[in-house]
Amino acid sequence: MKALVTGGAGFIGSHLVDKLLEQGHHVICLDNFDPYYDPKIKRENIRHRLDTDNFELVEGDILDKTLLKKIIHDDGIDYIFHNAAQAGIRVSVENPIKPHDINTTGTLNILETSLDSDVKKIINASSSSVYGKAEYLPFDEVHPKTPVSPYGVSKLAAEHYCRVFNEVYGLKTTSLRLFTVYGPRMRPDLAISIFTRRALNNETIEIFGDGNKTRDFTYIDDVVEANMKAIGKGDGEAYNIGSGKRISVIELAEKIIDITQSNPKIIFTDPRKGDAEHTWANIEKAKKELDWEPKYDIHTGLKKYVEYVQRRT
Repeated sequence: MKALVTGGAGFIGSHLVDKLLEQGHHVICLDNFDPYYDPKIKRENIRHRLDTDNFELVEGDILDKTLLKKIIHDDGIDYIFHNAAQAGIRVSVENPIKPHDINTTGTLNILETSLDSDVKKIINASSSSVYGKAEYLPFDEVHPKTPVSPYGVSKLAAEHYCRVFNEVYGLKTTSLRLFTVYGPRMRPDLAISIFTRRALNNETIEIFGDGNKTRDFTYIDDVVEANMKAIGKGDGEAYNIGSGKRISVIELAEKIIDITQSNPKIIFTDPRKGDAEHTWANIEKAKKELDWEPKYDIHTGLKKYVEYVQRRT
């Protein structure tokens, strides 16, 4: 298999690169090293692969259709794992145009370019943010989609494009609605990353709002496995990929404090616009149709992540 991983130097993308190379596939990693967060972190994510056989790093943008044609069509890509995105709900509230351009138009570019190629399937990284307001919990895939941030809107639009290209043009696609992924190499601006660093340094942990918002956190290894399962299953469908459990933000902070055996102060500040009140995945469809289910609960995953951070400090 010859695979393209867009956003391949990012958190999830770099883990997919590792998995595909370990399985003996040829991998092209496309990343523009956008300075949304320190590009040095992303370069470090793939540094250990630069001399690996069957690995190629291309520095470029999914908005560059000429480059996409060269990679997808001319280089003969079989499968695309599409993870390139402008992440960040709060960033999208401040600048809604950028996530639309990258997440929606960029995805459309990949789909359109793939029509004139031998691409067998595109596996699209969607998000639990497509749901937004909870009418009931846990979210199943037919739950109404009312995103509460421009980021969620852009991801939902991209997901619809994937579905339409499957239905209208026969291009195989699967969208994975990822629920708050965490683990080694995770972005430094995410709650688990911030809470862990502050706990290890006994620094004050700041929680936006009253701490009662809940999240379904998904360990990175489970997300990678879902992508592997989607290679041969779930054509034209969207699937929730989560732990199937939820935890409040205050409980999360307390659990990290317990695991790190630290004693930082917790303070509460104003809530942030665009944050969903609750996320919680019903994962029965993925279990049944992808033959996938998570292996990591939040305690096990957090312990592994804390150990990873400790090794690097």
